[in-house]
Amino acid sequence: MWRGISTMRDAQDMIIGWRAAPPPTFRIWAENPASFSTHRITALHHNFHEHPLFQVPELVKLGKELAPLGRCRFMRPGLTVASTIAHDSRHPDGRSIDEHFERMEEPGASVALYNIEAIPRYQALLLAIVDTMRGSVEPEQPDIFRVNGFIFISAPPSVTPFHIDRENNFWLQLHGRKILNVWDHQDRSIVPAEAVEDFIVTHSLRKVRFQEEFRARGHEFDARPGDGVYFPSTSPHMTSSDTAWTSPGNRVSISIGVTFYTSVTRETARVHQVNRVLRKCGLSPAYPGESPAVDALKAPVGGLVGATRSCFVDMTASARRFKPVTTPPPGSY
Repeated sequence: MWRGISTMRDAQDMIIGWRAAPPPTFRIWAENPASFSTHRITALHHNFHEHPLFQVPELVKLGKELAPLGRCRFMRPGLTVASTIAHDSRHPDGRSIDEHFERMEEPGASVALYNIEAIPRYQALLLAIVDTMRGSVEPEQPDIFRVNGFIFISAPPSVTPFHIDRENNFWLQLHGRKILNVWDHQDRSIVPAEAVEDFIVTHSLRKVRFQEEFRARGHEFDARPGDGVYFPSTSPHMTSSDTAWTSPGNRVSISIGVTFYTSVTRETARVHQVNRVLRKCGLSPAYPGESPAVDALKAPVGGLVGATRSCFVDMTASARRFKPVTTPPPGSY
């Protein structure tokens, strides 16, 4: 029965060895850790695609847990990278989440799992992911808070339109392939200052628009499982995936954005609050980071502006009634 094992003691030792084998260590790493900066787009590597909670059956289970919470979002068909980004809580064909996952390999099928930290086992996993890079992040950007996770499951062809986010982002490819295009967050020729301010304060992407000539100014990553990219808050980005790499049993591309705020993103958002007010007064304020001394004066004021804005009363045309705004956009001040 135990071929190659001479004694029962040998067999027992082998069993004990199997039981004592340490669990695999999951981590993110930069090729040159010494050169990593939270202020620059950086290619990463990781092995979280091998984590049990990121295997397809577990992600299907996660999606079904998130659906009743309204955190499964669907892209409408026919989007391009230049489209306005919009996720709908209703499937465009009216399918249930179970029906969607049954047909998840059909070309164009796509679902985004929002705020996976709502499920405790994934909240713990997200914190573990960030912890692997905490020592590289916090020397430049201390006080990491509000760690969120967004998983994108799609069968090519698929796109995520051009947009910006408030948070810093560890973007990781888990299954299949996907192309990520991302631009320097300080390049005002891609997204003007006014557009960034509008997004930070009101979550509006109306002025964030893709133009084909932008491609030459950005970074393009053809990501496979184990590849990742870090990019800072408000870095313009978009993704796409075609069918060239697919094969039977391998038709789904899955990526995750592990996002987080820091004391730096919060202070920058406060400066944007003040700058938006100054711009509406006809001024051309310095962009955050251009004058640290001025930023230090603006940031406390911006915190007050944001807090005051959150107490304003908003008139909703559809309901034709006043509604108190109790929750400002996250990270806005």
